[in-house]
Amino acid sequence: MDSFFSVLDATIRVATPLVLAALAGLFSERSGIVDLALEGKMLAAAFAAACVAYMMQSPWAGLAAGMAAGVMVALLHGIVSIGYNGNQLISGVALNMMVSGLTPVLALAWYQQGGRTPTLDDAARFRSIELPFADTIAASAPLKALFGHNILVYLAVLVIVVVSWVVYKSRFGLRLRAVGENPHAADAAGINVKLVRYLAQSISGALCGVAGAYLVLAQTGAFIQDMTAGKGYLALAALIFGKWRPWAAVSGCLLFAFTDAIQIRLQGSALPLIGNIPDAFIQAIPYVLTVVLLAGFMGKAVAPKAIGVPFVKSR
Repeated sequence: MDSFFSVLDATIRVATPLVLAALAGLFSERSGIVDLALEGKMLAAAFAAACVAYMMQSPWAGLAAGMAAGVMVALLHGIVSIGYNGNQLISGVALNMMVSGLTPVLALAWYQQGGRTPTLDDAARFRSIELPFADTIAASAPLKALFGHNILVYLAVLVIVVVSWVVYKSRFGLRLRAVGENPHAADAAGINVKLVRYLAQSISGALCGVAGAYLVLAQTGAFIQDMTAGKGYLALAALIFGKWRPWAAVSGCLLFAFTDAIQIRLQGSALPLIGNIPDAFIQAIPYVLTVVLLAGFMGKAVAPKAIGVPFVKSR
């Protein structure tokens, strides 16, 4: 039973950046902008968070820097995709490649540690919240799995609720969905389509900023080259799996995180009737699952009708 709660604990930790990135992509794609740049936004945020947290010795300063970096990359994607009606797919891939190449070069130039940043002290990282019954939590696997996390994990839970309300209950959410489905009809109704899309990009960048900062400030304690390791693409897959709905996308993130937690524990273990399996095959489990789901195993996902289509205001 303890092993089950251990896997649950790991699933929650792994799912947190995926959930934040998936919700970030939700805003962008609900507005009609394809967001392949989730990976680049997370990576830029992780690098900025590591640098600023190391310099200021404050995790909150690192988090703010990560969010700012995520917004900057998102707005760059917005300028290309919204301002100049550029190809959204190419823009996203180009940003991912640019950030992937630029961050280790800057890290090498600034810190001379082989493309990584110095390891953060405990004071510059988010640690598990100390609750009044901390001793009881540490001794109980179920309680530790639910309450033994840092503040960003619980912030992600709050973000899920807020995003769901914003998308389906708020005026901005109504405009966001209208712009993503039929921007010309929204424009005729007096909605500033480009402004809504820029706002969606900004929110997407901020959420990706939190996701990227989490990787450094709550997990590794340092920036490492390409440390996102495809998490942006997994988050996008979870979003498609969830048919661009918040809670369904979160369930997809939890599924991917669960398989990731399982594969970590399977590495080096001998399976009944099979024996030892090479670690490379075990590590591929989450990505194989992604391919299976995107191939249509869970049914056809219907994207927002205007996604990927440049908006040209009619005269």
